[in-house]
Amino acid sequence: MSEENQRRKPIHLTQEEVLGRLPGKIGRVSLDYTHYPGRDLYSDGAVEDQLLSIVKEFSPVEYPGIIEEKKSWPVLYHLSPLRGNIVDWLPIKEGDRVLEIGSGCGAITERLAQKGGEVTCVDLSAKRSQINAQRNSNRENIQIHVGNFSDIEPSLPKDFDYVLLIGVFEYGQSYIHTQTPYEDFLKIVQKHVKDEGHIVIAIENKFGLKYWAGCKEDHLGNYFSGLEGYPEGGSARTFTRQGLEKILKSCGIEEYSFYYPYPDYKFPTVVYSDRRMPQPGELTNNVRNFDRDRMQLFNEKYVFDSIVQDGLFEVFSNSYMVVTGKAPDTGYVKYSNDRAFGYALRTEIADTPEGKRVRKIPLNEEAAGHVRGMKRACELLKERYEGSGLAVSPCILSEDKGYVEFPYVEGAPLETLLDGCLAREDKEGFYRLFDRYFELISYGEEKSVVDYDMAFSNILVDGDNWTVIDYEWTMRKQVPAKEIAFRAVYCYILEEEKRNKLDLDLILKKIGVSQQTAEEYRQKEKRFQKQVTGKRKSMGEICAAIGNKSYDAKALVEHYQQKKRKERIQVFYDRGEGFHEEDSCYLEEVYQDERNILAEISFGRNVVSLRIDPAESICMVKIAELMLNNSEVPLKKKYIETNGKNVREGCIIFDTADPNLTIKVSEFPLMNKNILTVKMEISLVSASMAEDVMQAVKKIF
Repeated sequence: MSEENQRRKPIHLTQEEVLGRLPGKIGRVSLDYTHYPGRDLYSDGAVEDQLLSIVKEFSPVEYPGIIEEKKSWPVLYHLSPLRGNIVDWLPIKEGDRVLEIGSGCGAITERLAQKGGEVTCVDLSAKRSQINAQRNSNRENIQIHVGNFSDIEPSLPKDFDYVLLIGVFEYGQSYIHTQTPYEDFLKIVQKHVKDEGHIVIAIENKFGLKYWAGCKEDHLGNYFSGLEGYPEGGSARTFTRQGLEKILKSCGIEEYSFYYPYPDYKFPTVVYSDRRMPQPGELTNNVRNFDRDRMQLFNEKYVFDSIVQDGLFEVFSNSYMVVTGKAPDTGYVKYSNDRAFGYALRTEIADTPEGKRVRKIPLNEEAAGHVRGMKRACELLKERYEGSGLAVSPCILSEDKGYVEFPYVEGAPLETLLDGCLAREDKEGFYRLFDRYFELISYGEEKSVVDYDMAFSNILVDGDNWTVIDYEWTMRKQVPAKEIAFRAVYCYILEEEKRNKLDLDLILKKIGVSQQTAEEYRQKEKRFQKQVTGKRKSMGEICAAIGNKSYDAKALVEHYQQKKRKERIQVFYDRGEGFHEEDSCYLEEVYQDERNILAEISFGRNVVSLRIDPAESICMVKIAELMLNNSEVPLKKKYIETNGKNVREGCIIFDTADPNLTIKVSEFPLMNKNILTVKMEISLVSASMAEDVMQAVKKIF
């Protein structure tokens, strides 16, 4: 055997030898292989080696740049900081014991280890567990058990504060082989939670709106399988809210709360709850096709608006998050961690003994200074707008907890009121609100302090009371009110195409902005956005770079119908008086595949000629067979006339949208009933291609 073949020869190792080669510790993270079967039973292949290399060589702050560079769904999925949003808001305290089942590559583990005390992970894959350990190697509070959960479970403690099943519960029947796998899986998990502890489940909703709208089912990768009840089988099952509640109650769990991660639990930017449901106009980020192509059957934003108005959001939310036990105080969370590191924060609405409170919480030390600055911003804005009629929501800085807090203000966002006017075609009402807005923000214009993001969504209106509720981007500089108003209008129109009906020229005239100045303001807005995002790409841009497509179903249907119209084959009958539209018909179901047809055209003895129009478009035709009453029709000019050019015998190019072939059937002996059998290949071609072929034919002949 050659040296090269010796190198290629597979090496077969015993289980003991495999285990001996696996690291028992990576950094400060320990890995336990007691129940590892000796090989990974599932894998994403080479991308896992790529992920391991990335987490070895780079720090988490570098992951966003790598995601943009790699343009890969697995890299995005496993390394995006947005993955941790699903657990970041949970009230896990330092010292809490946490069990994460199905920890994978550690996207969730990373956040749990930052928040909690001891974090115990269970995962079937040794390679993924190594990635997890490597990315969290500086954490000494993580232990990873590698192997099947059923084998590891008996040895796990029974006093965890939290047990997390993030994207795992749907695989219950793979872990538990019983008649009721999901109920039994949950009952097993219950044994490991202390009395006042929590089980946390994050899972897709079987009836999620994205599936109705044309996203493929997340686990099987085909259309509508969950909606249809998984007729093709598969290892995973998702549930409706009612289905999940049935499982919970069958396990004796009576105390639980539902949350609604949006757009879904994988990359949530907002988490709603029964205490704070979405409002019309909020659900705008709906193109979810990072991992595979999808159709787009309708505009999900508008359908979500209808769903929200009718109180059905809990039925059609794309994902669910269930927390058993006492409900967390937080009833709403919004994340802003898809922007520059120093501006990453979360906004939450929490129930406190003093009532509802809005909190802005920094997600890292660098962002802490940005959040603390809101206290000073509040004082400066109150001073500017004192006596104007525009209130500024009070800001309380909690030094010990590191966040700022605001009272919950009742009222409707100005944006919602303006949208209502547009929907009712109430232009007078719209401009009345806008004029009042411009009057208020112009107050104190000469002072060197401005809230640059005085957007319509950041002002609540309750009768005559107008309140600024978000002033994150307050600056110590003098900015004309017309610039702030222009920015508010500009962003308002960009966010929703239905708002294009606004007369922008009239608004510019109202605030005294010329077209040249408007363009200057647009350029300033671009620079401001780059500052906020840190020049990072949005999730939409990353999705586009990955390359999966969203196909507009309406456009596809229209294209298909147009193509079918062009491909229609029409037959005319000349009974001695020429061809007439009223004595014609279209051939139905004659296409055997995309291009080949087989047709049998019947006619009587009184027909002189048959005209076949092979398409209603420029095309090329190749006659494979032409038979009259089972006798071959010679492909000669004596028997066939055409308005195309013969490339060679039986192959014709047409440079007209009204191509036709005329068969002179009177040249043959006819019976009372006759059959013309036609086999043809028909290809639609462009006008330029037809012209090129015609020119080539002219040169040849």
